[in-house]
Amino acid sequence: MIDHVSIGVRDIARSKRFYDATLKPLGYECLSEGERSLGYGRDTVAFWISTAEHPVPPDTTSGLHFCFAAPTHKSVDAFHAGALGAGGRDNGKPGLRADYGPGYYAAFVIDPDGYRLEAHCEQSAS
Repeated sequence: MIDHVSIGVRDIARSKRFYDATLKPLGYECLSEGERSLGYGRDTVAFWISTAEHPVPPDTTSGLHFCFAAPTHKSVDAFHAGALGAGGRDNGKPGLRADYGPGYYAAFVIDPDGYRLEAHCEQSAS
């Protein structure tokens, strides 16, 4: 249904370091890079990041978050570790979320600008 999503950030270089480390374990890479924008995806850009004078203010109670598909449980673990190592904050350690479904394995982080992110893998084990 959704072709792509765009977010605004204050520091594009900081965001590149963060998203390179966070999304690479999931199989996503920076496919487009400009002075004020980045585009991440596999074959085509689906997640755009650009500098913004007034990014959306962080609001942990808004319900807004972005969930990235992960191929394995190990990639979810690596997403979480990469995010924390690149300046992100923990918002839910990797693990099964039985209340979301029997095979729902996910991790949650907050990026340096306050965006809430999730990586999710739906499979029995890996």
